Amino acid sequence: MASDSAFIDYLMDQLQWLGPVTGRRMFGGYGVFLEGLVFGVVFGNTLYLKVDKDSQADFEALGLPPFTYPRGNKEIALSYYQTPDEALDDTDMLVTWANRAYAAAIRCAAEKSKKPARRV
Repeated sequence: MASDSAFIDYLMDQLQWLGPVTGRRMFGGYGVFLEGLVFGVVFGNTLYLKVDKDSQADFEALGLPPFTYPRGNKEIALSYYQTPDEALDDTDMLVTWANRAYAAAIRCAAEKSKKPARRV
């Protein structure tokens, strides 16, 4: 757990260049937020960034895997993909990828707000 904590501290420090990034424990991992929107999650010592239909191909082109978890006999993939390793050593690159993830989070939130309310 000590390495997880040090990794999270490092990420939160580096991501402040994006804006007032905050974080909190969630679902056995750690959520990374900007202005109330989660744009990243940390599990183990891996940062996964939010993707959408506009950005997913960029992660896939680099062979980066999605975050997955087991549910029964299936692996469930979420809309978060692993951050490129080189971005973790380069603040400018990390902020660029994180900014793209935040933009994806904004687009996803906008899509959700367009959906009509469910009738009961």
